[in-house]
Amino acid sequence: MAKPISISYAGFNRPWAAWIAHQLELLGQPTSMLRWSPEAGRPLTDELAGLLAAPDRILLVLDDWFFGLGPRGEDEWNEALRTIIPQHGHRFAAASVATDMPVAAAALAPVDLRDLGTVEARRRVLTRLGIDPDAPVRPDREPERAPRFPNDPPVVFNTPRRNYRFTGRDDILEQLHGTLSAAGQGARIALSGISGVGKSQIAVEYTHRFGNDYDVVWFVNASYRMTAREQLADLSVRLNLPVGSNIGDRLRRVRDALRSGRPYRRWLVVFDSADEMELIDDIIPEGDGHVLITTRTRDWAVSGGAEEIEVPHFTRAESTAFARRRAPRLTETEADGLAEAVQDLPLVLSQTAAWLDSSTMAPADYIELLREKEPGKFGISIGSDYPMGFLTSWSITLNGMREKTPAAAAMLNLFACFSPDSIPVSRIVERSDQLPSHLAELAGDPISWHSALRRLSESTAVTIDYLTEPSPETEVEKVQMHRLYHRFLRSDLPEDEREAMSATACRILAAADPRRPTDTREWARYAELLPHLEPAGAMESADPAVQELVLHCINYLLQRGEYRAALKMCELTLAPWTIRLEPTHRSMITLVHSHAEALRNLGRYRESEAVGRRLVDVLSPVRDVEDPDLLSARNGLGGALLGLGEYQTAREIFDDVRQKYAGLLGADHPRTMSLRSNLASALALLGRYEDALEIYRVLLVERERRLRTRHHQTMASGTRYAWMLRLLGHYEEAHSRQQRNAALHRQIMGEHNPQTLRAEHNLALCLRRLGKLAEADRAMESVVERFTQVQGPRHPETLMVEADYATFLREHRDLHRARELAESVNRRYEAMLGEQHPYTAGTLGNVGLALWPTGDWQEASEIAELALTRMTAAVGPAHPWTLGCALNAAAARNRLDAPDHAEELSRQTVDTVKEVLGARHPMALSAMMALADDLRSLRRSQEAKKVEREAMQNLSDTLGVDHPHTLASRRRERPYWDFEPQPT
Repeated sequence: MAKPISISYAGFNRPWAAWIAHQLELLGQPTSMLRWSPEAGRPLTDELAGLLAAPDRILLVLDDWFFGLGPRGEDEWNEALRTIIPQHGHRFAAASVATDMPVAAAALAPVDLRDLGTVEARRRVLTRLGIDPDAPVRPDREPERAPRFPNDPPVVFNTPRRNYRFTGRDDILEQLHGTLSAAGQGARIALSGISGVGKSQIAVEYTHRFGNDYDVVWFVNASYRMTAREQLADLSVRLNLPVGSNIGDRLRRVRDALRSGRPYRRWLVVFDSADEMELIDDIIPEGDGHVLITTRTRDWAVSGGAEEIEVPHFTRAESTAFARRRAPRLTETEADGLAEAVQDLPLVLSQTAAWLDSSTMAPADYIELLREKEPGKFGISIGSDYPMGFLTSWSITLNGMREKTPAAAAMLNLFACFSPDSIPVSRIVERSDQLPSHLAELAGDPISWHSALRRLSESTAVTIDYLTEPSPETEVEKVQMHRLYHRFLRSDLPEDEREAMSATACRILAAADPRRPTDTREWARYAELLPHLEPAGAMESADPAVQELVLHCINYLLQRGEYRAALKMCELTLAPWTIRLEPTHRSMITLVHSHAEALRNLGRYRESEAVGRRLVDVLSPVRDVEDPDLLSARNGLGGALLGLGEYQTAREIFDDVRQKYAGLLGADHPRTMSLRSNLASALALLGRYEDALEIYRVLLVERERRLRTRHHQTMASGTRYAWMLRLLGHYEEAHSRQQRNAALHRQIMGEHNPQTLRAEHNLALCLRRLGKLAEADRAMESVVERFTQVQGPRHPETLMVEADYATFLREHRDLHRARELAESVNRRYEAMLGEQHPYTAGTLGNVGLALWPTGDWQEASEIAELALTRMTAAVGPAHPWTLGCALNAAAARNRLDAPDHAEELSRQTVDTVKEVLGARHPMALSAMMALADDLRSLRRSQEAKKVEREAMQNLSDTLGVDHPHTLASRRRERPYWDFEPQPT
């Protein structure tokens, strides 16, 4: 058996070592990997000689990092090589990707692998080791998991630039790699630790050092939900997925592609700065790949969402090595003193070493200043909740910058008024007319501007991202600032300067406002602007243009269905605006209206009603009854009342507001049409399906003519029209229309938009009514999953689709799951809306239905009777929902051997449902079949046959002889009615 070849490499170039090892092992040559990490303070000759403890031959993978660790000078390397290699030359071989090597390295006869292709690089390495490149190769059992050739990057590689000053952390990187590899498919690891400990730097280094293990490497800034969603969705383009511009659609396609492993199974997604787990937990991908998270909290580990690796401070050896690489003039003792003064915290060590590298101050004097911990000496006054040494070190740096490069210091002050994760430098330059004169002059001179940016980068204040698109000049697109620096700067700025810089940042953001928040083509721009509003102080601004931007961003969030984010932004804005603006100011009215809308869309109807009613009360005494603001406020109040089940009051409000809008703007104005749609919704919830159908039909025609078919309001009308057709029993037409409507929604609004989900929900219900059960099951399950992901488990629309899915599961014999889900939905509705709400009553009836297959008719009957009583109280005895509850209660009475009471209720139900919905409606025919069953139980066979014959004929005529409803009736299965909550 061949003796093993030991491959020694610096951690920085592990990809080369792994690839070479794989090539050798395919030829049957055993290998072992030796990470080169010379101990500081030990002679390099001893460290190099230590490699000889390995058996047989040693292949050195040489690169600049290999020679730079320590750090070690060229003279020391030459001495070590000249001492060791001549005596043991037969043991050593070398392959090199170094740009420069000590002179004595020539004795290793290294083969140069730079800029080579796979075949030639393999040939050179094997030849250097005396192995025939043409020797037979063993079959690779897992070729898709083989190390990639280092000169061939992953197919998709999007990660921050490598930090060539990165030092140490080899142990934690190896632990991370080992843990991910051992965990196998679907591994999630959270790197946790305090701010400034180097979590993000470790994650970036991991993507470069181990990136060749993957086909896709994708880095996501997860500190802000919208940014994280946008950046993960951007992967769709790089994966060549067929998607539109909508973020929800792109996100779903990306997550589906990663889960299925098509087109790539080996992927790594990094979520950086994911300190609030609930913000991004719903977008973490599943599948064969790996997820790496950096976070300041332990939430991911505690919740079981990820395995935790805690990131400690540097070891002292890592600290001294890093400090000496960053500031070569430091001696070992000085580097040790510096590390001790800053407690081995990487961020502070980087900043202090950078300052020493560019300063003439004696290191001992600087270290003494750090130990004194008195930043006030440098004109800095700030709180003490920062890491050891940070305050003083940064105070020294900032004070020096203000004295020597005031332009860079001024730029830094402006940057502090943007989000630290992506400071939009290109936008600042574009809007230089909004800058103070000294910064405008700087931005107008590209050389001075880039010089100031470079000065900031050298001080470690910021990192720079350049434009990736082809450009005649290298341009900076954005810069990033560590959050610790960002917080420090904002706290340190004098109030007058902070106000001036905030005003400047706000003007820049307002100038970038597309002013079209409902236009999906502009959503990417709003996603870019949103993270900067809070640090810029936009919510506190008195500038009308900035206030308009804030309102546009809230509207954008509402249009996208990001209701939680919209609510948070409303709440942040309300406090300062309440002080600054009158309650009747137009901007304040719009904000309050948006606040009520966000609450309503989150199912917080009582709060929405309270906000809306206060607005109506404020405006009513001072505005005309036809004032547009008052009408809009009343319309919003009506929406909250719909959610609360006060359908008649809501209908009256909508009808009155509609008439007034028609008088002001005309019947075909878009706002009037919206009121007509609201009126139709109220009518539908009142059980007046025919009236609602006619309004939706006319609206659909008018919107197709005025707004065109692809407008979101036109598509919404299409869904509502098909919904009414289905409720009226016109299943074929409803399905035909909804199939096209849902496809249009997916194409234009994306698969995660709430409006799209409503369209797909109705399509699933159409499929169910047509008996296309497999399609209905897939569609319903998908809609439930996405509604839960988008809206959360307690949102009314999530409960709506779960209620329908529970009844579907019950019909198809997943009884245990159906009952659990039905009971869960009912409990959540009761907690949200109270036990007297019609949705609570209706879903209680569904719980009773789940007991039918178990034979527990006593409990089923008690539940059915209670549901009937509550529904009658909620919506009246003639509402279709009440009639449906009566259908179920009659069935339970029959099964409890009370056929006379069952027959009485069934006969009343038949008469009422024929009057309300018509004699040929499916519910009327179900009621007739139920009545026939009760008559048979009473041995009134002739009467039963007559009723049954009429019902069967109408079922065959309306639904068809092979429809599931018709077939079930022919088998004399007892009809039932399951409650479907309706969208409000």
